[in-house]
Amino acid sequence: MTDYGHPLSFGVSLDPSADSLPATRQLARTAVAGGFELLAVQDHPYQPGHLDTWTLISHLAAETDRISFLTDVADLQLRPPAMLAKAAASLGVLTGGRVVLGVGGGASADAIAAMGGQRRTGGQTIAYTEEALTIMRRALSGGPVRHLGHQHTIEGYAAGPVPPAPVPLWLGGQRPRMLAVAGRLADGWISPLNIYVPPAEVPARQQAIDDAARAAGRQPEQVRRIYNVIGAVGPYRGGTGLVGDVRRWIDTLTGWAVELGFDTFVFWPVADAPAQVELFAHEVAPAVRDRVREIRGQR
Repeated sequence: MTDYGHPLSFGVSLDPSADSLPATRQLARTAVAGGFELLAVQDHPYQPGHLDTWTLISHLAAETDRISFLTDVADLQLRPPAMLAKAAASLGVLTGGRVVLGVGGGASADAIAAMGGQRRTGGQTIAYTEEALTIMRRALSGGPVRHLGHQHTIEGYAAGPVPPAPVPLWLGGQRPRMLAVAGRLADGWISPLNIYVPPAEVPARQQAIDDAARAAGRQPEQVRRIYNVIGAVGPYRGGTGLVGDVRRWIDTLTGWAVELGFDTFVFWPVADAPAQVELFAHEVAPAVRDRVREIRGQR
């Protein structure tokens, strides 16, 4: 049983499709009204129908308040780290700190190359990502940034502005070497969807992060754990991911929090998103929070 003790947070994944913009705006407002902590936007800029993630987030941030935005996850190979940190810091200043920077090494080497990025091997991508996290950490703190590495050369960037609150750096990935990077350097691990990393496979991944954290002189509790959960609440048949009534969702997410160690759940509704988000906000999330508090209090 693994419970790192963090307060629970809930988010909603927003569709970045240009054709869905009116519905996406409305869903963002629904999530704010429902008390969610995060609005998450995936980053696949090579998809011709997708809006640019940072542009969409900036647009939605101007139309909302209180709620934070998560890049889930920004493609580091198409977004150089110094510039990505500049964008995140700028958004942090403009929104009063409502930004979480989720990053990843890139989902598709072919798509990255098609947009002008360098085609890297798996090992090169790991090294590229690890150096990028180091650069972004320094840049988000402000001041001079200099890095002469195998994958990146930063010759003396004067970083700023510094946002009013530290921008968390969360790393997405699922393979051992990327999980080790998360354990050494990231503020959080973003797991892929529950259909790609099913619950039975989570403990081994959590252990890999914990081992890397300890080896780097960190405590495993320093790394947040985020699960992207696709599914539907209610009597849907043949749905993808977690499908079931409110009670099943409450029981399942409670177990994933106190037994698998997740503290943040990003909901990807597969049908009737506005109604699903309302139902999740009012019946699932509060009950999961209460159950987890109760279980923790009994230990």
